[in-house]
Amino acid sequence: MRLTDYQWSRNPRGLHVQRALITPLDYSRWSQPNFGWVKLVAAREEYVNDALDFMNMGITPIVRLWRPRFGAAPFNAELRALTDMYLNVGVKWFEFYNEPNLGVEWPEGFEPDWRNTAGVIVPLMENWLVWAEYIISRGGYPGFIPLAESDNLPFAAIHWMDAFLNYMAQNRFERFQNVLANGMYVATHPYILNHFYQEVPGRGPTSVRQPLNQRAQEPGWHFEYPYDPFQQSLDPGRTVYGGTRLTPNGDPVGLIAMGRMFNERARALFGTQAVPVVGTEGGIWPFPRQNGPAEQQDTRYPSYNHESHAEATVAMFEWIARQAPPWFFGVCLWKEDDYYYPEGGHARAIDRLREIPPILKNVPAIDVMGEGFVPGFGPFVGPAPIHGQADFHMMILAPGLDSRFFFETAQGYWNVFRPVVVTDTNLIEFIPNDRSLAVTVISPPELVDTMTSLIQERYPNVFLDLVISEDTSEIAALFNERARRGLRFG
Repeated sequence: MRLTDYQWSRNPRGLHVQRALITPLDYSRWSQPNFGWVKLVAAREEYVNDALDFMNMGITPIVRLWRPRFGAAPFNAELRALTDMYLNVGVKWFEFYNEPNLGVEWPEGFEPDWRNTAGVIVPLMENWLVWAEYIISRGGYPGFIPLAESDNLPFAAIHWMDAFLNYMAQNRFERFQNVLANGMYVATHPYILNHFYQEVPGRGPTSVRQPLNQRAQEPGWHFEYPYDPFQQSLDPGRTVYGGTRLTPNGDPVGLIAMGRMFNERARALFGTQAVPVVGTEGGIWPFPRQNGPAEQQDTRYPSYNHESHAEATVAMFEWIARQAPPWFFGVCLWKEDDYYYPEGGHARAIDRLREIPPILKNVPAIDVMGEGFVPGFGPFVGPAPIHGQADFHMMILAPGLDSRFFFETAQGYWNVFRPVVVTDTNLIEFIPNDRSLAVTVISPPELVDTMTSLIQERYPNVFLDLVISEDTSEIAALFNERARRGLRFG
């Protein structure tokens, strides 16, 4: 498929319903502010007629199949019958599973962790893949699992997404690549806090307008956090993966951050070029109440109040249409009852969206699958992308560790897998650019950022397997367990 093959309104504006089982909906809440997406949370067939009516109005529905505390339960006959009801009226965009890095989405008392491969990652990926293949067989678009975009352990979205994609690459490469090539999209939840700003006219890209002076339709808006010039002036080198002392678990809290991470990882692992991304819930959040205090979650960035939130929301959608990567299709604001108050009235953002016509996104005819180049991200150096399994496996020891340390603590692992054991990341250069590489790094906590940036920034196609510990007995136990289970990577 190409990006142009996906059927949707081309209007990045979206709004999430307040919850399941509320119908019929007040369609004017979407039509008058010129929304192009509606996010529906379906417990039953309650939104089938609404979905059809929205499509007739040119508003594209996304249907999430909802069950409370669903965890990693399978796609069963009941859910399939429910899905068929929406497919039969023409719905194409679907979601299955939601923010599995949060305990509230699992059965009571279960604590999800991306390191729990057997109990969390395997059932999520296997059951999701079965569901996705069914959606594609019916001409729909399955959304890859959205995560709560946290940078705190054990919820850190970067670790979770890596666990997902690495499992697919090592165990279900061809099936997942087929899903990518035939209609998959990525669902994200970009609750972007105050990670945006507008430049002061004439004062350069790192200048910051105060909220009272922000104007939606004037230039100088930045929503590319953490890659915006202001952020880079404060903490140079920060990326969605982290890469700095202040971001040990990544920094995914930006409008396109997790979409960019997915596209970069999928390009390296599966050879994609541009996979569509939709923020199926999110926006500038927390929502500022009328006459309430300003919100300023990140004190480095300006605050926003009810009025400036409205200007920034319009600007965000226009930025998506004009400046976001071609694969980013929009975001559904969280949520209907925040923007339309239960006691009556509506948010200032609704007024501004009614007043200003939407800008439609000009989507280029880029193939989803490609040779590893995504416009705007530049060429790659070093080893080639991994397809299936890596051609080479290198074990790199952080400064202060030597090869004797490794062989004394992980002899059993080496006997099984025989990685090349080195202490210099520059040796990656000697891998031919038509061959792929996986790297296991053993590092103490204080050198993790350094080792990660040395490898990922220079060699983005390399699969990075990070082992963090200062305790030799802990490292020995980890590698012995891998050898016992036949797992090259954790």
